[in-house]
Amino acid sequence: MRNLRVLVAGGGAAGFFAAIEAAVGNSAARVVLAEAARRPLGKVRISGGGRCNVTHACFELRDLVLHYPRGARELLGPFHTWGPRETMEWFEDRGVALKTEEDGRVFPVTDDSATIVDCLMEAAGRAGVTVRLGTPLLGLKGRAAGGFEAVLGTGGAEFYDRVLLATGGLRDGTGTALLEGLGHSVEPPVPSLFTLHIDDARLAGLEGVAVTDAAVVLPQQGLRERGPVLITHWGLSGPAILRLSAWGARELAAAAYRCPLEVSWIGGKEADAIAGLRKAREAHPRKAVVRANPFGLPGRLWERLAVTAGLPAGRIWASLTRPETAALAEHCAGSIFAVEGKSMNKEEFVTCGGVRLSEVDFRTMESRCCPGLHFAGELLDIDGITGGFNFQAAWTTGYLAGRSLARPRG
Repeated sequence: MRNLRVLVAGGGAAGFFAAIEAAVGNSAARVVLAEAARRPLGKVRISGGGRCNVTHACFELRDLVLHYPRGARELLGPFHTWGPRETMEWFEDRGVALKTEEDGRVFPVTDDSATIVDCLMEAAGRAGVTVRLGTPLLGLKGRAAGGFEAVLGTGGAEFYDRVLLATGGLRDGTGTALLEGLGHSVEPPVPSLFTLHIDDARLAGLEGVAVTDAAVVLPQQGLRERGPVLITHWGLSGPAILRLSAWGARELAAAAYRCPLEVSWIGGKEADAIAGLRKAREAHPRKAVVRANPFGLPGRLWERLAVTAGLPAGRIWASLTRPETAALAEHCAGSIFAVEGKSMNKEEFVTCGGVRLSEVDFRTMESRCCPGLHFAGELLDIDGITGGFNFQAAWTTGYLAGRSLARPRG
């Protein structure tokens, strides 16, 4: 009886983890990992600013799933099998020292994504995985006799008993057509985790200014986030904006990325701003308003807020009028900007959408429509907010898929 033949299409985090687990779980299997790019693990290399945000140290699993705009219910069971704790132990057992930062994000101590890339490549080599780079999956169909016929980059037909698709988010119609040809439904992909284009004079010249605790609201979509916000050349970015984009991915796409955005630079409401301004007036009556910032905002931003509120140059706190106080409070806690588009790192492109989750058995990651076909990673209609959550979904679904791919033929 010939050995089991397994194809893993996609050389990202989920694909490598699945291939390693399949090869370790069945040493007699022939596991082939085919990656379209010439270099594997592209997102791993650039994630976290090149440091690789491996996972998030959230060990209460019912809290963990709250970080997934799509896929939370389906991931709860899988996380009990393979969650952040298991991921961290897996890398540490292979010599990768990890550290957990104050916000819960987990990185290699080296602060170098190459540490994670090298670990995965070495683990795949030791397990006997055959890695074929520059080899895209061009076609896949089931065979009447069982198994699959795959057309890879070479153009020739190859035959496999089981196939894992871990090719990442759907960027064009090619992947959708392949999935539909295998009997699957696809939720239309739209971008997630992106920055917001805002062309507004109030932000001009403030590029690089960061506010550590702002509140951002999409009133038309009914969404709110709080956290760091960064002013950029094209508008607003930072963790709070990225989280807002993830939760509002479909709604923002439906609005063609044009809608109002409310920003409280102080994180609170206008009443909070007025209270803070009154305290500053009492504490610093003879100081210039622009020189005594009661909210700890970056100096350049505070000065811009004062100018935008119409305060005369040199205005001191003691002479601040009631209308000026109200105007300054409004700009501090209720600035409204017009969103006119989005931007994202093309290499770190994250989507919501993909294979419909009801068509996948999340105990094994096997298709309910096509026996022997498995899925892992972003090809599924799963996405998390920024902070290591997307990688954790990749490790978890990759592990479960790999374990199922390895099972002996019945």
